[in-house]
Amino acid sequence: MKFSYAMLPDYPLTDSLASIKLADELGFYACYAADEPWHKDLWLLFAAAAAQTSQIRLGPSVSAVTLREPTLIAQAAATLDELTNGRAEVVLGSGNFGVLAQYKIDWAKTKPLTRVKEAVEVVRTLLDEGTITRDGEFYSYDGLFTFARPVQERLPVKIGAMRGPKSFQAAGELSDGVHHALSYSREAYEYAVENFRIGAERAGKDHTTLDIGAWVVFAVGPDSAAAKEAARSMVGLYASAMPSEQLERNGVDPADMAPIIEAIGAGDLAKGIELTTPEITEKLSLAGTPDEVRAKIEREIAPTGVNHMICAITDAGLVKSFTGRDVEGVADVDTQLRLIHDELMPAFK
Repeated sequence: MKFSYAMLPDYPLTDSLASIKLADELGFYACYAADEPWHKDLWLLFAAAAAQTSQIRLGPSVSAVTLREPTLIAQAAATLDELTNGRAEVVLGSGNFGVLAQYKIDWAKTKPLTRVKEAVEVVRTLLDEGTITRDGEFYSYDGLFTFARPVQERLPVKIGAMRGPKSFQAAGELSDGVHHALSYSREAYEYAVENFRIGAERAGKDHTTLDIGAWVVFAVGPDSAAAKEAARSMVGLYASAMPSEQLERNGVDPADMAPIIEAIGAGDLAKGIELTTPEITEKLSLAGTPDEVRAKIEREIAPTGVNHMICAITDAGLVKSFTGRDVEGVADVDTQLRLIHDELMPAFK
């Protein structure tokens, strides 16, 4: 089981760079960040991190192909790959529903899966060949070329999938892996992995050799209640991006989430957090002491075939930035990175 750090680059850049450097020193597989306008630009941040790290892989999880043209994703990834001497990768997705709504884009009208599948082909072609000519439904080119060339023989291109089953199957068939965000139950991951396997076998691939990542809201520390309170502050914000089918696979009734999402959508974060019960928090996050977190991974996630934990670390600073709330007793990012290294990584070797 690999462990990676998923950051929201909303901290002072010097702090983010220090955390990436620490994750590199501790042996984390990768550091990922969301490619969204809500946050600081991950490509510039990771370009700066390239010179301060030696092993950790860097890239977006995910980059939304509705907002960033896929040839520009390929260009940026190849440039980052040269800066890191072969440590870049990309995860593509259709986009955060909340972000798209702020652009006045109705995600349901974007043909999200068809668009992502086509974007994967575009990025793969430009990375591998440096030139592309095609007439597609969304992306068409006539001899477009780039001098941005990756160092890796095959820079990994993966798909971020949440809904399914076709999105998970597409990831298995067309890409180098899947990052499944915001699930925490054995049922949800069995569903994701089984459909990923179907897609991989369709392409003649062994799905167990590919990246199968669990991107989770994560808070760990010696104070269990504080960690869970930090997670509770963020659950509603993340859950607003979860389709109803995914909520149900995680044991949550979409009707119970509706008032939380409505409050957050109206800008009343305090009410949204108030309505987020400890029961919902437990179902939609990975939070608590190292022993509690390890037990949940062992019970719900590891047995399904997931081979990569992608920990979206939540601390007091992040909660304060997003919600304005002060949560006492929460371990900071660097402390949580050390706890993952000391308490979790050894249990899943």
